[in-house]
Amino acid sequence: MPKFLLTYHGKPDIQSPEDGAKHMVAWKAWRADMGAAVVDPGLPVGPSKTITPQGIRDDGGANPVSGITIIQADTLEAAIELAQGCPHLSGTGTIEIAQAMDMEM
Repeated sequence: MPKFLLTYHGKPDIQSPEDGAKHMVAWKAWRADMGAAVVDPGLPVGPSKTITPQGIRDDGGANPVSGITIIQADTLEAAIELAQGCPHLSGTGTIEIAQAMDMEM
């Protein structure tokens, strides 16, 4: 079954510690609902830097990554359907989805 990389950008709408706690409950429920589709639950990431041919950008670029998850689904459309319930999609949160390519390395 194909694997898909969910790359999180932006931030969910969390204004208080209580919002953060509610967000984590929702995140864990979303993750549990996906069951075996989750290959790697991933992790959030901190501030980033972007390396370009011209040098290093300290701001992480135009839309820095804020975390990743790897899932499996039959099609890109099925992966999108799974991702649409993600609590990250509040505030400025967005999810970029790409199919992982199998390659000999």
